[in-house]
Amino acid sequence: MSLLADPQALAASTVVLSDTSRTTAGVLLLALVTVETGGLYLVKIVRGAAPATEFQEKFARAGHAHAAVLLLLALICQVLADSTNQTGILSWLSRSGVAVSALLMPGGFFFSSMGAGRTEPNRLIALVFAGAALLAASLISLGIGLLTA
Repeated sequence: MSLLADPQALAASTVVLSDTSRTTAGVLLLALVTVETGGLYLVKIVRGAAPATEFQEKFARAGHAHAAVLLLLALICQVLADSTNQTGILSWLSRSGVAVSALLMPGGFFFSSMGAGRTEPNRLIALVFAGAALLAASLISLGIGLLTA
């Protein structure tokens, strides 16, 4: 019998978020609005209304895409983190690491390409690599937390 055919089974399958996950999810959803706004800037670049080099356009696309995907992944991590028994730094990594990566990686793309006529990244490209390392650590932490719960 499917969950839709059995209202009691559907009610029993409802996910209840912890207060931490609910709050974090609310902030992440509001942050997605900023990604939407950034999309307007990207449209201006593509239409020629905002000056940008080919390099800057590519980095704007990469930053925008990473921001959106990582924020969505961070939302999913909230539900999954509630299913672990982790505490301390592992709990923080599993619950918040992807969200912080969603700031670091896009920030690295955007900040390393800022400046009129720039054709290569500046030293702030390090934020992309820092975000990638944090993302990997967070996903490993959450994966292990789910497998050992």
